[in-house]
Amino acid sequence: MNDSSSALLALVSEELAQPAPPAAAALAQAIVERHGSGVASVLFYGSCLRKTTHEGVLDFYVLIDDYRDFYGLGWFAAANAMLPPNVFYLESEAVLEAGAAPTPVRCKYAVLTSAAFARLTSARAFHPYIWARFAQPALLAWVRDDAARWDAEASVAAAVKTFVKRLSPFLAAGENVPFLELWQEAFRRTYRTEFRGESAESIRSLYEANPERYARVTTLALESLADDGSVDAVECGAEHYQLQQSALKRFAAQARWQMVWPFAKGLSLLRLLKTATTFGDWLPYALWKLERHSGVRPELTERQQRHPLIFAWPVIFRLLTQRALR
Repeated sequence: MNDSSSALLALVSEELAQPAPPAAAALAQAIVERHGSGVASVLFYGSCLRKTTHEGVLDFYVLIDDYRDFYGLGWFAAANAMLPPNVFYLESEAVLEAGAAPTPVRCKYAVLTSAAFARLTSARAFHPYIWARFAQPALLAWVRDDAARWDAEASVAAAVKTFVKRLSPFLAAGENVPFLELWQEAFRRTYRTEFRGESAESIRSLYEANPERYARVTTLALESLADDGSVDAVECGAEHYQLQQSALKRFAAQARWQMVWPFAKGLSLLRLLKTATTFGDWLPYALWKLERHSGVRPELTERQQRHPLIFAWPVIFRLLTQRALR
């Protein structure tokens, strides 16, 4: 591991070690109580972390040892291995302030083995579903032991480096590129691989929530990529960087992405369909999420609400044509 990779790992380790807010800590504990000793760690990420709120639905990734041990016999283990992750819903209560009455809180959580998480955050991962999420800030809301902590830290640091490696070739080489421009372009492209309607303002707000953090991790990731030969040279300032990369490397990276994004979008659709079988009462959440991200609130008939996977396809098609789902 080169010096820049070590510094990136140290930064990520410090970030993950931040104390979880009461709602996140209570939900993480409830997840562990639901599933038992097979849980290695619980990572908290997403908009509720960024906005420091317990309202809405908190997002977690649950890293486990083994699917068969976690689920027992049944199709959940096979589904998680073949099309990761499985996603579940949980409600609990949390004491948000000393002496206050418990408050209802809710979350959705995705399940992966630690080994799968390491693979899907690494440069070997074909699609961005995992590394695009964990290039953003996260924290460990619960961790079993030091070994589990190390596994999570190493994978999250790898996610940042993979994110920068995969998307930096789309910006001009040999010119000063603002860090904001890199992340804006990268988020735009990775959101395109899923059915998530994010406006330019929303994407920009992801970076502006913590610009110093993004500038620092970008600098370390680029320097690490230069050290291992993935890019030819890099110079980083306080707010921008200048990257030297051969035309061949840039072409290869761009060509790879053109193959990746439609494949990843297809996988995203399959994950949505699979989540309908694991999430529980998922339709109200899906409608709320769509309205929150795109401003569109579709009206469903009673029959469509009862059997959305059978009768709601005309609504889904209309949203696609209106680009509410992109």
